[in-house]
Amino acid sequence: MNRKKAIGKRSVVFDCPPVIIGAGSVVGEKEGEGAFGRYFDMVETDPLFGAQTWEEAESRMQQMATQIALRKAGLEPKEVRYLVAGDLLGQLIATSFGIMNFNIPMFGVYGACSTMGESLAIGSMLVDGGYADYVVALTSSHFASAEKQFRYPLAYGSQRPYSATWTVTGSGAVVLASAEAKWKRKEIGYVEVAGITTGIITDYGIKDSMNMGACMAPAACDVILNNFKDLGVGPDYYDRIVTGDLGTIGQRILIDMLRGYGYEIENRYFDCGTKIYYNEEQDTNAGGSGCGCSAITLCGYILQRMRKNQWKRVLFVPTGALLSTVSFNEGNSIPGIAHGVMLEAVSGSHMEVK
Repeated sequence: MNRKKAIGKRSVVFDCPPVIIGAGSVVGEKEGEGAFGRYFDMVETDPLFGAQTWEEAESRMQQMATQIALRKAGLEPKEVRYLVAGDLLGQLIATSFGIMNFNIPMFGVYGACSTMGESLAIGSMLVDGGYADYVVALTSSHFASAEKQFRYPLAYGSQRPYSATWTVTGSGAVVLASAEAKWKRKEIGYVEVAGITTGIITDYGIKDSMNMGACMAPAACDVILNNFKDLGVGPDYYDRIVTGDLGTIGQRILIDMLRGYGYEIENRYFDCGTKIYYNEEQDTNAGGSGCGCSAITLCGYILQRMRKNQWKRVLFVPTGALLSTVSFNEGNSIPGIAHGVMLEAVSGSHMEVK
């Protein structure tokens, strides 16, 4: 009989951890010029990706990232049971138009900029539960489509405060495989999804849409704390703890909040938003943001480091600000959410829960 998978209040540890057998990352020119540029599969200098609109450009990024991930996994779309994906646009139009021609059964999800964590979590539960041998999890964001929907038209030329972040133009996709399918096809999986910790919506009453790091930091703190408590571990259990897009302000808040709870993470922690650009040289203020920020950092930089066994365990915590133009214009605060995904290099030992 399988042991109980639900651990503590918020976490799940998988009996048969899904294995990542392929990943694809597609980015824009600005991201390619950033700190992780050499790790991405494709850097496109045309911000429209050959399309006519920003939204269509984002859809094309999702197509490309999925094709790259499937090619690396040695799979055809018809072999994939489910696709779990989402984006920042209304009604998930970048996703629905982007992946439509793959003809893969799809779960559309929305977690704002935490969507890659949510996609990975749901996809991993489908695989571990025996409902699928192969699942694709992906997301995307585009600077221009996000500015168009959430802020101002680019031609307006509005000034951005120092607390503002720059929406990443990029898409990341991973292929998850069951252990049985992996061995049957003699595939080489290099990172397992050992478990997840699901976040709750947190709201500290912040209303500044140009300081989303402050809105999301409490949600990241909540997930990391519950992961530690549920598993009976501390920061030193992980080689790296990685948040999604808190930026320079949000990451400082997170470090201070966890320090207040008695946990020191600074020596093994980084935020994707603070690392993806050369902030001063590239004029990105507080750093990067958007669904694509954590997705391309995972699919490019993090997985490559783990594949080389430079990191054995990583707690990946994408973060999201749950606002819309409607909620913001009606004067509502900006809640945050985060989702934790426990990644483990295949060559390492399996997780032991205390």
